Amino acid sequence: MKIFCERLTEQRKMNGYTQRAVAEELGISQPSYVRYERGDAQPTLENLAKLADLFDVSTDYLLGRKEL
Repeated sequence: MKIFCERLTEQRKMNGYTQRAVAEELGISQPSYVRYERGDAQPTLENLAKLADLFDVSTDYLLGRKEL
């Protein structure tokens, strides 16, 4: 889970998004998204796919199963 949190935060910053903007893209609240980055919650499969699409990476990359 740690690598997911790190990659999520890294991709958000690299792509110039605020936490609020990513939350809006996912249709969730900002506090809910913050919990993803902190590792306090895991996204649904639907939201994991949306995150991968938003950042133009694979879900495997976000989950630490592959490198870019």
